[in-house]
Amino acid sequence: MITRRSFIKNIAWASAAISVTGCTNQPTPIAKKIVEKELKISLAQWSLNRAFFAKELDPNDFATIASKEYGIKAIEFVSAFYKEQVKDEAFWQTMKKRSDDIDVKNLLIMVDDEGDLGSTKEEERKAAVENHYKWVHAAKLSGCHSIRVNAFGEGTKAAIRSALVDGMGQLATYAAKENINVIIENHGLFSSDGKFIAGIMKEVNMPNFGTLPDFGNWCTNAKWGSTQKNKCDEVYDRYQGVKDFLPYAKGVSAKSYNFNSEGEDTIIDYQKMLKIVKDSDYDGYIGIEYEGEDLGEPEGIRITKALMESVWANI
Repeated sequence: MITRRSFIKNIAWASAAISVTGCTNQPTPIAKKIVEKELKISLAQWSLNRAFFAKELDPNDFATIASKEYGIKAIEFVSAFYKEQVKDEAFWQTMKKRSDDIDVKNLLIMVDDEGDLGSTKEEERKAAVENHYKWVHAAKLSGCHSIRVNAFGEGTKAAIRSALVDGMGQLATYAAKENINVIIENHGLFSSDGKFIAGIMKEVNMPNFGTLPDFGNWCTNAKWGSTQKNKCDEVYDRYQGVKDFLPYAKGVSAKSYNFNSEGEDTIIDYQKMLKIVKDSDYDGYIGIEYEGEDLGEPEGIRITKALMESVWANI
């Protein structure tokens, strides 16, 4: 027996089928637009860290370098190059103007060495939270949407989890007033345990608190988490880790190391990794972070960019 409800349901299914297939059984322009996702590439300043530390390049020129040398119109700063200017409001306003003038987007500041936000000692944790305040202000003034922080601490897993929930919650609450996100990157030890960090995300549960999944850095028994040259002997599955982080991601870091004769990374399967990102709900920038040792930094950046573009177009 056909009821009114089943009749309406059948009509709805039929209408949906017609709208998708049409008379020619070809996807409509609207349907094609929905399934396609644009590859948006940014450049992490760490990709040129050797040149910046050696003073071969000026960190203040980063936007121009990214745009002119690599054709990249979005950038991610590293705090190590701006410690002296961090509280200089005019400096960050100028940095924003310089980027705006050449149509480059300032996305985030990667903040290191400001104390452990997961310290199990309350006073140390409080100091670490407050140490990050100046970077929140720098991010706002420069037009960035986030600061990237580290989820470090010493103690048992349970104790560090509790401390991180408190420390990250405090910092995210402060940053929310400035409309800035606080995002965790997998950087070794417990921060490279995807399920552990996903649990922190759920417990803090704030809209401006998220993740920055890095394709590398999944070593769980060393700080900073590098998997360069496969030296680490305790590694969280990198593909599962990125999947764990992606529901909370406000950025993605395309780590690259070294390449074979085909231009493929020798450690990270970019075909597999970029498909995971493309198939997810994440639709933001993917930042090149070349960290190889066998090539010059400019060549490493260019090969990574070409690899990303080639793979993305074929998945």
